[in-house]
Amino acid sequence: MKSPLYDWHVTHEAKLADFGGWDMPIEYPKGINVAGKVLPGGTIAEHTAVRERVGIFDVSHLGKISISGAGAKNYVNTLITNDLNRITSGQAQYNLMCNERGGVIDDLIVYEISDSELFLVPNAANCSEVEKNIKAKAPANLDIKNEHQNYGVLALQGPKSDEVLNSLGIEVSLDYMSFTKIDSPEFGELIICRTGYTGEYGYELLPKWEKSLALWEKLVATISKLDGAVCGLGARDTLRTEMGYPLHGHELSLEITPVQASASWAVVLDKPEFTGRTALLQEKSDGPKTAMRAIKISDRGIPRAGMRVLDESGSEIGIVTSGTFSPTLKVGIALALVKPEFKSGSKITIDVRGRISNGEIVKLPFVESHVK
Repeated sequence: MKSPLYDWHVTHEAKLADFGGWDMPIEYPKGINVAGKVLPGGTIAEHTAVRERVGIFDVSHLGKISISGAGAKNYVNTLITNDLNRITSGQAQYNLMCNERGGVIDDLIVYEISDSELFLVPNAANCSEVEKNIKAKAPANLDIKNEHQNYGVLALQGPKSDEVLNSLGIEVSLDYMSFTKIDSPEFGELIICRTGYTGEYGYELLPKWEKSLALWEKLVATISKLDGAVCGLGARDTLRTEMGYPLHGHELSLEITPVQASASWAVVLDKPEFTGRTALLQEKSDGPKTAMRAIKISDRGIPRAGMRVLDESGSEIGIVTSGTFSPTLKVGIALALVKPEFKSGSKITIDVRGRISNGEIVKLPFVESHVK
């Protein structure tokens, strides 16, 4: 599948790859030429632009599902691990949707428009499964629509994000994890959310599909004046790894529960009902067999997903779920599932393609968060 900006990415020589069934830009190796000015190109430069200035991402591959009708909020609350009663209209909440065994079908954001109207943003690869799960036991009065190709999603991230919006004539005052809808004369109906997956101050903008290109081109022109960057999903991955944010299929999956993934902060076991609650209660009581940990490498090794994590004696204690070079710290970093007795301060090694690399378990995030 292709985003509404696919042709633009091709024209500007993005390196494209399959991402959840969508052809998405991974990086812009040559940067982007805007009126003779070349913006930073390549994953490291794009990453640095977001941390220090501003960057924009096309994340239109993310799913979009609308649910409306009396009782919509209460019903969806029985399907997810967090508690929607903790938010109100105009707020968003990070959530996990589990199966009865506690495995994670997907992690997603729920936007509450009202008690009777919700908007969900799941991952691209899992959108159909999330929709199917919602419809399975839904009351007949609920209207559930897959809006995957009705909206684009453009992420504006970095400390200069407000300057960019203001330059577009958009002035909003939003707390983190809140959103608003505006009707822009130039861009039409636009959902603006104080969300993102980089650890930096920023927004996610949801224009209608057919208006996405116009908004994108205006964003490109505006960030060029601020030494910003057009960014691919490679930079988004390094940014989220520095924060310790999970990626479904790596830190969360049908086999990796929220308890194992150290995502219990998004699980409200006091809720009387949600799918997977019984299994997660039991696992928490018994103690998980593995736990998610952050690893900082002390030499030149770069860990990658699937590599073995070893203790100081050389015995295997776990496996890397995500690993990369940190452009901010200039060292290798990893998220890994390991035996729970290994905690912050524990010395470990990683088998990097047959060479032993030394590291230490540290507390997350790897770098300071600036989302607020």
